[in-house]
Amino acid sequence: MALEASTGGDPGRRDLAAEVLGDVLRGAMLDAATARLVVGRLVALAVGDSVAGVREAALNALCEASSRYSLPWELVEPLDAAMARLEPELITYVLCVFGATHDLRARPLIEPFLRHPHPDVREEARLADAEITMSNTPGGASPGSA
Repeated sequence: MALEASTGGDPGRRDLAAEVLGDVLRGAMLDAATARLVVGRLVALAVGDSVAGVREAALNALCEASSRYSLPWELVEPLDAAMARLEPELITYVLCVFGATHDLRARPLIEPFLRHPHPDVREEARLADAEITMSNTPGGASPGSA
């Protein structure tokens, strides 16, 4: 139901659908194939929707999902296309997702944001870069992990 509503014409329904899909992902009860389907739909909303609230709901859900599911780089890389037109708060969501992939291919897309004028963006870029570094270092752990 929420997956279908995410493609509808009403922005309010798409926004709500993105939030519901985020709630489903937060529950971490989906199998990998279904989670990929949901994540793919959220990426499409984040990149292509014309309504800022829908993009924000989708990006927030993706950031939350990245802490519960392993998101393959190929699935989330299209978010890079939206970065230039996003507000700083929304950029932080994308950086969170990129870092959580642990994929070295994300690093060149993260690095320019280490010098972004907004301090929250710089901090999230630093954390994403550290997440990738630590996950690719033998015996490394995620930043902030116990």
